[in-house]
Amino acid sequence: MLLYMSNSRPSTRSTPLHSVSVAGAVVREDGRVLVIRRADNGTWEPPGGVLEVDESPEAGVAREVWEETGIRVEVEQLSGVYKNMKRGVVALVFRCSPAGGSETLSDESTAVEWLTADEVSQRMSEAYAVRVLDALREDGPHVRNHDGVRLVAA
Repeated sequence: MLLYMSNSRPSTRSTPLHSVSVAGAVVREDGRVLVIRRADNGTWEPPGGVLEVDESPEAGVAREVWEETGIRVEVEQLSGVYKNMKRGVVALVFRCSPAGGSETLSDESTAVEWLTADEVSQRMSEAYAVRVLDALREDGPHVRNHDGVRLVAA
């Protein structure tokens, strides 16, 4: 059970905990974006995972992309913040450029591919496709909420 602390006065209730994750929208010069098919549930997503306590968000996204895809990246900029309202997961998504390595499967990925924006929209649920599509735009960073599949109002 999650209990909330009131902003108006002190309370003995605790503040709910959130998990912070990072993901990389890795964009090649031809505009294609690096994605994985997750081993645990078969969904297509940008590579990423839980941010470790002792690492910066930029270091975390570089580590996660490398571990899941075999691609080294240069982290360019924050492109969006996305909150799963059902699970309390906050994801920081960074636009990145490839800086070496080659596509390699991992324990966490059953496929690693470079997709066009149209292919991203076709293969990914709205909650994950928007992360990639937002990174391709230049008007961010974006802040969005979702339920794990679809975007929801704030």
